[in-house]
Amino acid sequence: MDLCSLIERNAAFSPDKTAIAFEGEKLSYAAFAARIERTANALKKELGVGRGDRVAILSLNRPDYLVLLYACARLGAILVPLNWRLAVAEQLFILTDAGAKVLVLEQALDGLLPELERTSPGIAIIGLDFTPPRGNTFEILVASGEAGGRNPHTDLSCPLLIVYTSGTTGRPKGAVLRQEALFWNGVMSQHMHNMTSDDHVLTVLPFFHVGGLNIQTTPALQLGATVTVHARFTADTALAAIARDRPTLTVMVPAIIQAVSDHPAWMTTDLSSLKAVATGSTIVPPHLIDRFVARGVPVLQVYGSTETCPIAVYTRLGGDLSRAGSTGLAGLCCEAKVIDQAGAKASPGTPGEIAVRGPNVFFEYWGNEGATRDALHDGWYRTGDIGLCDADGYFWVRDRKKNMIISGGENIYPAEVERVLLEHPDVSECAVIGRPDPRWDEVPVAYVIRRSGCLLEANQLIAHMQAQLARYKIPRDIIFVSDLPRTALGKVQHFLLKQLDARSRAQGEAS
Repeated sequence: MDLCSLIERNAAFSPDKTAIAFEGEKLSYAAFAARIERTANALKKELGVGRGDRVAILSLNRPDYLVLLYACARLGAILVPLNWRLAVAEQLFILTDAGAKVLVLEQALDGLLPELERTSPGIAIIGLDFTPPRGNTFEILVASGEAGGRNPHTDLSCPLLIVYTSGTTGRPKGAVLRQEALFWNGVMSQHMHNMTSDDHVLTVLPFFHVGGLNIQTTPALQLGATVTVHARFTADTALAAIARDRPTLTVMVPAIIQAVSDHPAWMTTDLSSLKAVATGSTIVPPHLIDRFVARGVPVLQVYGSTETCPIAVYTRLGGDLSRAGSTGLAGLCCEAKVIDQAGAKASPGTPGEIAVRGPNVFFEYWGNEGATRDALHDGWYRTGDIGLCDADGYFWVRDRKKNMIISGGENIYPAEVERVLLEHPDVSECAVIGRPDPRWDEVPVAYVIRRSGCLLEANQLIAHMQAQLARYKIPRDIIFVSDLPRTALGKVQHFLLKQLDARSRAQGEAS
């Protein structure tokens, strides 16, 4: 059995049911399974793709993204999703590092082709919506496929995805996820959401991220539910789809929750079809959760990372949602704990590093034995996230370990300071970083985006924080900005902000 078998079984049980809806078109489970089969056969026959070969894709969300995923599962091949927001040089590094045999891409993202021809002329090019200068269209490729195409030696132990992490330092690392990781991740998603084949998932997060692929999308397809796919997120289309298509589940990271709930149509959009909204990716400000709860929609928190596929810890629909800020319990099919610097389990309520173990955890970092050894210890993945766990097993995530500021021997978690800043009504967004200091080693500084039309001053923010934070936690400098460096999912990149802060200070000293 491989992961594609689940799609085939759903096609047998419910051949005419809609598997994927996209831009007004519907793909039934029977048609989805048939297209996977033909794609797998064509990849094998025309391009020589077999077990272990890497097939890269550079595209916005579309049904054929998922067709390729399950075609790779059928062949025992590995899909390498490329982040379309990266620079060409970054995309080329990933293609080279992964040793991709095939690149499938859409025309709007073909800017890397001239350089790719120069550096990697051996990669086969397939155009999703155009005919590349060298290569075929995806439709021609699929048309060449026939029945068959499964590699008889594939099973759930085969690697299926190499997903490159954004990386806080140096080059990104490719986390290798086996088919079994997606299978057990799917079981946990189904448990988390009380998901059934009657559910309808709206997917607006990008498929190049495990959140877009695996929090709800692949679990729904493996269960026989329906998924409506958006090419990319906009608040207009997301709210319109909720009202028109009546989905029961969706995933929205905090930046997306803010965008839809700030939209003029927010209060008039009918949300009654939603039985829950899942959120995560970063620490979620309580006021954003409250916006959906006030509209009668429960908000489920999920914690994890690329390396955990990503589901590891979550709150469950119908479970205890009363513990403010908690990201829930360790998932149904994995273990999680908080450890101290020596690797021992921390006592309840004591902050430490979160570690996760289970069949959902990545197998290795592609071609990087040193990084793999650093991350995996006796099967436990050390996440680099700081959190705590109470006596009942509920987790709270405090911050990234690398983001932690040590000032005069005291630990400062930026997320804690950011939470207090966001409680000020005139603060729209913010980020706190550590700045080198000759006396204290580091001091916190805050970058703040004001709400539109507000004339907020630094002294007002300091006064606001003094009532809620210890003196050493209060930022020594507050810089007002119009934007912050972010990942594709809207998560602030603190390491880039540190670099910008250092350059800005160096330029100031030079002048």
